[in-house]
Amino acid sequence: MNRIPEYEQPINERMRTFMRLEFLYQQLLYNCETDSDWATRGAISSLLEIMAILTRGDVRSDVRKELDMQIDNLQKFQSRAGVDTGRLGVLLGNLIANRDEIDAVGTQFMQPLKDCEFLSSIKHRSSIPGGTCEFDLPEFSHWLRQPNSRRQQDMSTWLQIIRPLCDAVTELLWLVRESAQPVDKTALNGMYQHRMQKDASCRLLRVRMPDSSTLYPEISGSQHRFTVRFLEWSTIDARAVQTGHDVKFKLSIC
Repeated sequence: MNRIPEYEQPINERMRTFMRLEFLYQQLLYNCETDSDWATRGAISSLLEIMAILTRGDVRSDVRKELDMQIDNLQKFQSRAGVDTGRLGVLLGNLIANRDEIDAVGTQFMQPLKDCEFLSSIKHRSSIPGGTCEFDLPEFSHWLRQPNSRRQQDMSTWLQIIRPLCDAVTELLWLVRESAQPVDKTALNGMYQHRMQKDASCRLLRVRMPDSSTLYPEISGSQHRFTVRFLEWSTIDARAVQTGHDVKFKLSIC
């Protein structure tokens, strides 16, 4: 099945962190569903990268603040006419449940993963090219040879530690993406420039291309202005160049 040609660009550091977590979490869950030692290796790799992000800076606090902000914003709609109160109630319930889970795990929720000598040994060798092969980490290779049910049991234990935060990030990113409707735009000679209004709040840019398009966008900018250049790609041996044609696309400023 072909994917819709849609591209996203985070505008601030919080969104970059959230989107990296979402990306790695999706990889982790996908590989956990496959009964293969290579898939398990991929899942472990994603888990270690998630650990690196969650132990660098106060990501938990950022997620908590974002949940509070989204809950406050949604609660303001409760008294407005024409609002689907049923759907609004479900969204609020999900966010409040996410917040309660994050509060419940506490600030030291990552400690069991940090204290796991098995994961620490893999993390230490992962910085070396090919460092997790059998002769370097015989214990890891032995674990990979265990029945899938046993590997799944261990993976589930580790997943439960990061799941509250990663699920909250997934929910928050869905809300951010749904906060703006796509607008038809045209990039003259393959370039589109946009200057934000002073009171505008932008955290994520989304560019959707026609299904038949052979171009891809290169997005750069900040919360004040951004540029979208549309590039023509031919092969991996040739550098992509900006198209000289006008390009119609859909833009969402979230």
